[in-house]
Amino acid sequence: MNYRPLGNTGLNVSEIGFGCGNVGGLMIRGNHCEQVKAVARAMELGINYFDTAASYGDGQSETNLGRVLQELSADVYVGTKFRVATHEPGRIKGSVIAAVEESLTRLRRERVDLIQMHNHVASIAEGGAVSPDETLGEVVDALRELRAQGKARFWGLTAVGETAALRRVIDSGTLNTIQSVYNLVNPSAGASVPPGFDMPDYGNQIERASANGMGVLVIRVLAAGALSGEATRHPVAVPTVAPIGSGRDYGQDRARAEGFRFLLQEGYAGSLVEAALRFALGNPGVSSVLVGYSSLEHLEQAAAIAARGPLPAAAVARLPEVWAGFTG
Repeated sequence: MNYRPLGNTGLNVSEIGFGCGNVGGLMIRGNHCEQVKAVARAMELGINYFDTAASYGDGQSETNLGRVLQELSADVYVGTKFRVATHEPGRIKGSVIAAVEESLTRLRRERVDLIQMHNHVASIAEGGAVSPDETLGEVVDALRELRAQGKARFWGLTAVGETAALRRVIDSGTLNTIQSVYNLVNPSAGASVPPGFDMPDYGNQIERASANGMGVLVIRVLAAGALSGEATRHPVAVPTVAPIGSGRDYGQDRARAEGFRFLLQEGYAGSLVEAALRFALGNPGVSSVLVGYSSLEHLEQAAAIAARGPLPAAAVARLPEVWAGFTG
């Protein structure tokens, strides 16, 4: 396993991480024995970063991960996430601190290495969207207090929402990390996209974050399974998935994923999963690619793929031809 700096935190994380979310589902719907085997094997393979969230299975992922890590006496990095649930001035900070403390209880830990805001970021704060002012104000105040209390080492956010609003937060240099949607279907977080591109354009936020000393954790690297190359989902995986940062629906993402079959046909990769992971790993600004697992087999596959390194330059040079067709 190779390791990469998590921005300027001083932490070096495995380039493949262990995603404990709902899409793969292992840490939510898998049985306890399978979860223990998978986490133990992940550590044997050199994976040292485990990523969960309060919203995954309504806390079930945190609960299961905490139990397993405690049983294994695991010495690993753990990150989790919270959602800002109020826009009332003066109450955001307290609600964030309370949410993180609840996560720590479920995780059976006194602190986490990384705490991340899970909301979208938008210019106007409404519904589940948090504004840059709220983020850089009460949210950051809460995270600083949690760090002072020894409950969190570093902080970040899931970088989805409005590009301009996200840029303001990233350019502030206040946060330590972002989680970035980056995959073959929508590469805009780390590559230029054509005029008329009909999916969210994240404006090469990976390079922007890296320039600000931030670590980057890639999410949705398989576009929630659209880049798996398989129509049938694993029994432990979530049955249906809404896209995040890609096409209008899962069907469109799957159809667009077929445009990358040339990578297999011409020998650049052995599967779409391999092509997708090696594509993301080829970006030097990426700290770790978070993969959601449904089984031990998925874990072994991801680790083996990472060992092959990034896609060849000749393959990457062909990708813009495919992206040129993603214009509605």
